[in-house]
Amino acid sequence: MTDFWTSSGYHLLERDDDGRLTVTDDFLRAYFLRPELEPVEESCAAELKLRDDLLEDPRLPVPAERLLLLEDPDARENYEWVLKLRDRLVDAGTVESAYEASFEAGRAALPPIFLDQLVHAILRNILNSTGQPLRARAGELLFREQRITIQDGNIMAADAEMVDSHTKTGGFGAIGEMLMEVGAPVAQLDLDVLTETNGAMYWARSDLNDTVLDLSFAAPGLDALARLLEDWVRHFKGVEVTIQPVQKISDERWVWHIGLEAEGTALLNDLYNGVEVGEDRLAQLLSLFRLEFQNPAEQRADIAGRPVYLAMAMTPARGLQIKPQNLLLNLPLAEAD
Repeated sequence: MTDFWTSSGYHLLERDDDGRLTVTDDFLRAYFLRPELEPVEESCAAELKLRDDLLEDPRLPVPAERLLLLEDPDARENYEWVLKLRDRLVDAGTVESAYEASFEAGRAALPPIFLDQLVHAILRNILNSTGQPLRARAGELLFREQRITIQDGNIMAADAEMVDSHTKTGGFGAIGEMLMEVGAPVAQLDLDVLTETNGAMYWARSDLNDTVLDLSFAAPGLDALARLLEDWVRHFKGVEVTIQPVQKISDERWVWHIGLEAEGTALLNDLYNGVEVGEDRLAQLLSLFRLEFQNPAEQRADIAGRPVYLAMAMTPARGLQIKPQNLLLNLPLAEAD
């Protein structure tokens, strides 16, 4: 196994004694080097000075009055958001704690792109020594949108940005877009399906987002996703759960469920409440899972020993991105003493 996901910023962080990612100056500094904050020819002196000062000291307090000196309203807004994330990271001390704090009641929501970046780094930490390429590829579902294709009953997930870009340009940028506009033939998108046999190739290509994961029932890719979700729960909550794909919910005592994203949540809610669900919506359901606590004492007392059902569903546009915070926020854990 080689290094992977260099774009996650993991190499700029340090691990504490609990295995969590300690926020470093270098990690914070990387945010002030983002393209959104890159100066342009029209950037005012106040903006240039602010960027230089933050690169020198990425923890520098920046009062609101100083941001008002920035002449470009877009630059001012970009700095406001990045500083809000910076402050949350500094206050929390670890990336994991900052991520958890983002969902506390009363907290201002961070833009999804920031949450995805935090998940990216956290998963890189979780997967640091796994040596399982399918599990790493499954991790992309938690911070990058996928485009789902169903072929002969097989559920294939490819990176949405990769697919959509190719659909628009044929993979040849502006030239490809022009060719497609005039109806000229362009190369078809041909991505490798990651398997247990060829999985080792993933490590060198992990930042390219150019492999396909088979999420069909009983496929190794779906099992890898289940194992990754177990890792996610263990890392944050310190509890052991087992997650297994199931084809249907046959449980007269069904008491708890969690959608892995908005479509899955809505679908399970309707099924649980006896709302009639049409065939088109049911076709969006990609997988069901059964989650069980290995130690029932760690589960909420009134439902201890009962399974938790999970659902993963695509949007009508065949998009899929798991919201991993759903597991952390909705898992029925026993109350701490």
